[in-house]
Amino acid sequence: MARLSFDIVGFDLDGTLLDTSGDLAAAVNYAIGTIGRAPFPVDSIRPFVGKGAKVMLQRALDASGGYDEAILDQTLPILLDYYEQNLALHSLPYPGMMAMLDALAERGVKLAICTNKAERFTIPLLHQLGLFDRFASVVAGDTVGIAKPDPAPIHAMIERAGGGRAIFLGDTINDIAGARNAGIPSIAVSFGFLDGPVENLEADAVIHHFDELVPMLEAWPA
Repeated sequence: MARLSFDIVGFDLDGTLLDTSGDLAAAVNYAIGTIGRAPFPVDSIRPFVGKGAKVMLQRALDASGGYDEAILDQTLPILLDYYEQNLALHSLPYPGMMAMLDALAERGVKLAICTNKAERFTIPLLHQLGLFDRFASVVAGDTVGIAKPDPAPIHAMIERAGGGRAIFLGDTINDIAGARNAGIPSIAVSFGFLDGPVENLEADAVIHHFDELVPMLEAWPA
C-alpha cells in the first residue's frame, strides 16, 4: 500500500463530503412559507447554497418575489431554528465518500474538516451521521472567529490535527481561495454546490468522484 506524501487531508463539508441540499431546501422552504412564498424544488435551491445560510435565503427570497432587510431579519432565524432541528433527514455522503475515508485512514493519513457552517449545525450533523470520530479536527465557520477564504480556519484545522503537510478539498471559491491563502494545495470537487464551471475555481486539480482521490494523492509530487 503506497504511503501518501500528505499527513492531513482536509475537507469542506456541505457540497464536498455531504450532499446537504435536501435538508437545506426544506429549511428554506419552511422559512419562506411563513411569509406565503411557494416552495422550491430541491434542484432549484441547490444553486443558492454554498456561501452561508444568509446568502442562501437572500437568493431564495429574491427568486420568489424579492426581499428587504426586514423580511430577511424575520425569516433567517426561522430558517436556522428549523434547520437545527432537522439536520440529517435527507443529507447523505457523496458516492464513494465512506470508502475514500477508509482508504485514507488505512494509509495513515489524518482526516480533517474546515467548513463555514456554524458549529451549532456542524458538530450535531456529523454526530447524527456517525462521522464525527473519523476526523482528527473539525473547524467550523465560527470556531476561530473568521471563516474561509481567510486562512486562519484552515491553519487551525491543520494545527488541531497535529500539523504536517496538508491538502484541502472543496466545492466553492471560499474553499479553494482559503487553501491558497493558507499556502497549501487544493482539489475541487465537480459534484458540489458549484455556481459556475469547476475550472473557474482554479484549484490545483479536480475530481469528479471520490474514487479518483486516493490514486490522485498517491501520484501527487512529494
